[in-house]
Amino acid sequence: MGRRDYEDDPNAPAANSLVPAASTIVVDDTGRVLLQRRSDNGMWALPGGAMHIGESLPECAVRETKEETGMDVEVVGIVGTYTNPRHVFAYDDGEVRQEFSVCFLARPMAGQLAISEESTDVRWFEPGDIDALPMVASIRKRIDDWRNGQMPAAR
Repeated sequence: MGRRDYEDDPNAPAANSLVPAASTIVVDDTGRVLLQRRSDNGMWALPGGAMHIGESLPECAVRETKEETGMDVEVVGIVGTYTNPRHVFAYDDGEVRQEFSVCFLARPMAGQLAISEESTDVRWFEPGDIDALPMVASIRKRIDDWRNGQMPAAR
């Protein structure tokens, strides 16, 4: 399903849904960050997605990371909460979702990198190489918040 992000855009459609979601900054023991290239918009992003009934938000982060990257991770902290009412995602089916996301910090435990139906590529990146990647502003903000010391890197 296609998706379009609108952030602080006066022409954005009005939100008609609010869904708790999690994203994950996974940092390995050398300091590299795990990113996926999304199949719906072609941008590099953190693994993440909507919370399911019956799971906690950290469990959502772990599940989404496994589904989207092939990696089993352990949550070790919270980078931040992201609930900008002027940031919406418009989906092809008519849903316009207001952002409500908690970004977690995690470390890899096991697994092998693998793409999913939601991704076309999954890779580890040195933090300094991330700036040059095509990425929506809200994902870049999460990474910048982590890099700027809101949370220390997992060691």
